Amino acid sequence: MAKKKYYAISVGRKPGIYDNWAAAEAQVKGFPKAKFKGFITETEAVSWLNNPVLRVSSTRSAKHQARRPKKDTTPKNDEITIYTDGGSINNPGPGGYGAVIIMDGIQQEFTGGYRLTTNNRMELMGCIAALKNLKSPDKPVALYSDSSYVVNGINKGWAAKWRQNGWLKSDKRPAINSDLWDELLTLIARFNIRFNWVKGHAGNPLNERCDELAVAAAHRADLPEDSGYKGK
Repeated sequence: MAKKKYYAISVGRKPGIYDNWAAAEAQVKGFPKAKFKGFITETEAVSWLNNPVLRVSSTRSAKHQARRPKKDTTPKNDEITIYTDGGSINNPGPGGYGAVIIMDGIQQEFTGGYRLTTNNRMELMGCIAALKNLKSPDKPVALYSDSSYVVNGINKGWAAKWRQNGWLKSDKRPAINSDLWDELLTLIARFNIRFNWVKGHAGNPLNERCDELAVAAAHRADLPEDSGYKGK
């Protein structure tokens, strides 16, 4: 089998095409949610970078992942299943989110992005976009996210406590992304919903699909402004 000689990096310290692994590794190693793929020819690498389709892009081997027990995340007929994901290029930078809703055997997808935002804002937006598209469901909702920030913020009551305290944290510092947390808390009050953490980039088809939607959205031209982002 021919050796891969070109590496396309869509999300990393410096996205682009690299002709050796040492240079490519320096751009993705330790970078949160790095997205990259190896190719035999430069043409293939360029083509993928222009329209990245991402599967498992982790430096951890499939063998190692297989040893970890997996929770049952199979969509169930007696509930609504939601998967969400989000991220930004270089964080902050152009960002996108993706959401998949499965209800009564029908799958719907929602996505969007902004020209300057953060990973956490896009993780929150994925949840918000999904819940905005649920019209008074009569079934419980199971939402799966690979963001500990989002899942812990809801399940551990952090976000609710921040809102109760006027969006101040326990250290009296302002809570970040209070606009999106406020919107999410208002939405989830309408549903019988539970938030579940799922490992990202571990072969879960719905999580991977949300990732594809989010990355594609972040690469769109003419993205709108994220008016709630208070970056420097």
